[in-house]
Amino acid sequence: MNISGTFNVLRLLINPALCLPHHTVATFDQLPVPLSSAFHRATTKTGDRDTRPDIRAVVLDKDNCFAVPHTNEVHPAYTERFAQLRKEFPGSRLLIVSNSSGTDSDKGHVDAALLERNTGVTVLRHGVKKPGCHAEIMNFLRNAPDTGVTSAAQVAIIGDRLFTDVLMANMMGAHGIWIRDGPVPDNGLLTRVEKGLSSFLLRRGFAPPSPRSDFE
Repeated sequence: MNISGTFNVLRLLINPALCLPHHTVATFDQLPVPLSSAFHRATTKTGDRDTRPDIRAVVLDKDNCFAVPHTNEVHPAYTERFAQLRKEFPGSRLLIVSNSSGTDSDKGHVDAALLERNTGVTVLRHGVKKPGCHAEIMNFLRNAPDTGVTSAAQVAIIGDRLFTDVLMANMMGAHGIWIRDGPVPDNGLLTRVEKGLSSFLLRRGFAPPSPRSDFE
């Protein structure tokens, strides 16, 4: 049971825009290159040029994002884009955070170890499931010697769930990217609720919170 998800989704009663992504793509292989081009340009204070966010690290969800649920390998159709992400964000700058592999539900973290072997990417071991593990994520990224991450505004969270991946991104002040359709069709109730709510909020003029640097 994801107690963190159940508790934190109540935040949407106060601020429903927390579930809105900063960018949406249909499938993982449609992620833009470079990734920073996914986000709107922001005019500097002097107004003399446009800048894109300084994305220094990327957090990837696994199930129905880049992998078929309950598998620990990259979906074949996404291998090229996955390799590009590894090149763009080498070493600890690319981190897999799953609510299956690497959690306490993954006994002995056997699945996490297999996923690391198959992808070449570190899988975060975390005791709290998304969206409540943002402190563990930031602790890892800030302490890794090769990320240069000093704030959540330098992090992009990529996942297929608005109520976990995107909600977590907005809670911590990061950039949220929503993978709308995974490698396996999902017409479950939760998916329909997520898509319906996001469409409703966008029609009403809601927008996701701006990334910020004050998360601790």
